[in-house]
Amino acid sequence: MPTLTEKFNKEQEKNMPDIRPGDVVKVHQKIKEGDKERIQIFEGVVIARKHGKGISSTITVRKVVDSVGVERIFPVHSPSLEKIEVVKSSKVRRSKLYYLREAKGVKGKLKNKALAVAIAPEEVPIIESSPEVADTTANQEPAK
Repeated sequence: MPTLTEKFNKEQEKNMPDIRPGDVVKVHQKIKEGDKERIQIFEGVVIARKHGKGISSTITVRKVVDSVGVERIFPVHSPSLEKIEVVKSSKVRRSKLYYLREAKGVKGKLKNKALAVAIAPEEVPIIESSPEVADTTANQEPAK
């Protein structure tokens, strides 16, 4: 039998995409300034996900602005978050990407997940040729 806390947590959870370390995400956050409300977008790489997948889970997002690294921690199920978009996924082998803080140049790049998957050659569809096309190719002499 679930407890009252578990029931409350289940009701409060939003339907969020599967966010993993190495993903480039756009976090749309509601900002209230006086009586106005606007949405601010923070785009960066998810370097950590903490506290599981429950209501208290958080993600740490990092981006570089004018050669200064900026990190923000977002509670995933916060009511101030409008939505989280996954822009790109990368292949990573660690759950915490803290090494990206010191990494410069090529070491700071992450491999694209689409390139990490083996690509099989596509089958070329067979096109039925019409009789007119067959006649024009039959009348031509082979190239030497």
